[in-house]
Amino acid sequence: MTAPQTALSLFEEIQSGQRRAVEVLEETFARIEATDQRLGAFNSLTRELAHKTAQEVDRRVKAGESLPLLAGVPLAIKDNINIQGTPTTCSSKMLANYISPYNATVFEKVDTHLMPVVGKTNMDEFAMGSSNENSATHMTRNPWDLERVPGGSSGGSAVSVAAAQVPLSLGSDTGGSVRQPASLCGIVGMKPTYGLVSRFGLVAFASSLDQISPFGRNVADTAAMLQVISGSDPKDSTSIQGLQPVNYLENLNKGIQGLRLGMIAEFEGEGMQLEVCDAFHNAVKTLESLGAKVSKISIPSIEYAIASYYIIATAEASSNLARYDGVRYGLRNAEADEADIHTMYRKTRAQGFGDEVKRRIMLGTFCLSSGYYDAYYGKAQKVRQLLRQEFEKAWMDVDVLLCPTSPTTAFKIGEKASDPVSMYLSDIATIPVNLVGIPGISVPCGFDNEGLPIGLQILGPHLSEERILQVAHAYEQASGFANLTPRLG
Repeated sequence: MTAPQTALSLFEEIQSGQRRAVEVLEETFARIEATDQRLGAFNSLTRELAHKTAQEVDRRVKAGESLPLLAGVPLAIKDNINIQGTPTTCSSKMLANYISPYNATVFEKVDTHLMPVVGKTNMDEFAMGSSNENSATHMTRNPWDLERVPGGSSGGSAVSVAAAQVPLSLGSDTGGSVRQPASLCGIVGMKPTYGLVSRFGLVAFASSLDQISPFGRNVADTAAMLQVISGSDPKDSTSIQGLQPVNYLENLNKGIQGLRLGMIAEFEGEGMQLEVCDAFHNAVKTLESLGAKVSKISIPSIEYAIASYYIIATAEASSNLARYDGVRYGLRNAEADEADIHTMYRKTRAQGFGDEVKRRIMLGTFCLSSGYYDAYYGKAQKVRQLLRQEFEKAWMDVDVLLCPTSPTTAFKIGEKASDPVSMYLSDIATIPVNLVGIPGISVPCGFDNEGLPIGLQILGPHLSEERILQVAHAYEQASGFANLTPRLG
């Protein structure tokens, strides 16, 4: 199979009238139908909605009207982002029959840009997981090896792009849930600064950590997608207010001559797959050859990031998921009408939530309970503040930080299912980014001995998206690791 078209080249052809948006959309659905039985990227398709948007694009082109950025380019959206009149299940039995009554802000932005949304993608239930094995609906498989996980929790969105079902997709990143599957699937995944993209309409997992994030097959496409979805939102109290629009494509080719890059010392060697270390150091050499200055930077508190994250995230999850009680919306146990209210809660939640969600609710409730709040949650927040201070100190010496995205390449389905702690360690290099709210991007930087992709992670200070995109683009152009085509073909 020849390499699929990029989102930007597709947009240019639609804009110029060389291709019709409806024709592109029909080819997209045909590709999904031909591949998704093996991959399992999608939970549901939104054909009518997508065709309506594509028809409007073709009408505007025919009338000689200008098009907004990425108009006509098909898009997949993670199944925890609300679109009015469509299912939003979070891949959970709890929301199996839930139809959203309103739109997320990111969907309204996408809709304004006339991007046809083709469907909702599979995920770890309520975004809790690192492998996409926690979905209550079905397994999503890595297109590079169908016996391996795609990463999570945004595994379906990652696979839809990696397998060229769609050029672009949206996921959510709470502790690496976009960057880690991007690494395992050989594509680009970017987590923006906390508050740069509205969370209104995103089903909450951990509210101080969640961030809607884009996937693309290359850096330029990902930058364009970020340009579409970013901006202030009065509906979201955590949105950064007063943001001015940024053209992330404008300075992509600026180069990195003289830029100061820091290698995070704590993510070298121990716990890292050998091929991941080799690919990372080769990537650093490539960046040095482009004129960047590289040094080692230590962030000592990173060793406590995993523990801190799983206290804060589970505490927030236990609070956010308390609303799923069988009363207001979602699943209600069939025997509930004959039970007292506490029995109804217990039976409904036991039936509706999977093991991983239950595990995190129990951990979070324990951490917030009387007598343990200060010992666990309070201490975790202090570690979080210490991490912020250490990152702020690092920015005095370097412009961006570098490390591997994932300590390993994609692992076999079921390999870590019985060992939650081992699974949690998959996010060791991505979690600190969410704790301190900074932006990060994962780009492909090589392959292991079995031909599985490896990711390079590039981090920057708050609102430094333009800079880290420049570094990522410079590396991508020099290395040639862009628009990779998996074995699935």
